[in-house]
Amino acid sequence: MKAFILAAGFGTRLWPLTEDRTKPAIPFLNRPLITYSVEYLASHGIRDIIINLHHQPDSIRRALGDGSELGVRIQYSHEEEILGTSGALDRVRDRLAGDDFVVMNGKIVTTIDLGAALAAHKQRNAIATLILKENAAREHFSIVEIDKNSCITRFAGFPESMATEALTAEATGSSPGSNVVKIENAPLMFTGIQVLSPKILDYVPRNCFSHSTIHVYPRAMESGEVVLAHVSDGDWYEMSTLGRYLQASLLFMRKKGLGWIAGANCRIEDGALVENSVLWDGVTVERGAQVRSCVVADNVRIPAGSSVDHAVVVRRDIVDEIERGEIIGENVIVKL
Repeated sequence: MKAFILAAGFGTRLWPLTEDRTKPAIPFLNRPLITYSVEYLASHGIRDIIINLHHQPDSIRRALGDGSELGVRIQYSHEEEILGTSGALDRVRDRLAGDDFVVMNGKIVTTIDLGAALAAHKQRNAIATLILKENAAREHFSIVEIDKNSCITRFAGFPESMATEALTAEATGSSPGSNVVKIENAPLMFTGIQVLSPKILDYVPRNCFSHSTIHVYPRAMESGEVVLAHVSDGDWYEMSTLGRYLQASLLFMRKKGLGWIAGANCRIEDGALVENSVLWDGVTVERGAQVRSCVVADNVRIPAGSSVDHAVVVRRDIVDEIERGEIIGENVIVKL
């Protein structure tokens, strides 16, 4: 069985961390995020992997190479223009024909039982099996509606907004508070992990941009194909925004008993304070500086006596165009 990892996007909601790398190449606990997807697939016996590339493609190639260090074989599909979640499959359809395959996002860390989804897919002879989770906090993920036979019937809009402090509270070890409600009959959301029959390629438009949940699965359902929902309660962390990236990092750090994490060649000078933060490689926090609830990117210097709270910090010299935030000295600072 083969797998396809989606890694071509610009990662605009993770800017400025994605200024010099694509989203799946950002470090998570000092390792490129995409390595977790590769290892997840390998742990389920899937060792032939295709990865699509577009924005900052070399950042993925440097992280993974040919995959041999992770015990897999990796091929790349470079897109001159972004093709979308199903347009990406069209470009390599010849490599995916012949057997079921797995498609997943390269921006997640999960313990979901993929084997159970594979078994359900085969048992129901589905053309596609999408792994779903309950969206108990009603976060900003599209609602997926299913029928009594666990077949997907519709991809709907977003749930009404609710407080989303639950993940933050879990990360920091504090109580989520009375305004966070875990509702019964929570809406279902798509995890970005799916098992596909090669027949799905018959529904993928040729030579154009397309998205699977907009242009492919609805067409297959209209034709009477089984697009199956496999609902999982496994752990799943998706890091498409700055806030979610920091929250997930803090959660994993807390589990390890850490108050902050630093990459290679970081220097925290005497009298400096770092709390609930992620420091990438080569960061210097000078004497008397304070860093709280921050993500500090490669080679940033936090000047002596300064204070940065609830922010993302990157070096000004790596940024071509300031999309948001402010320039302070040699850094660009974006508030969380």
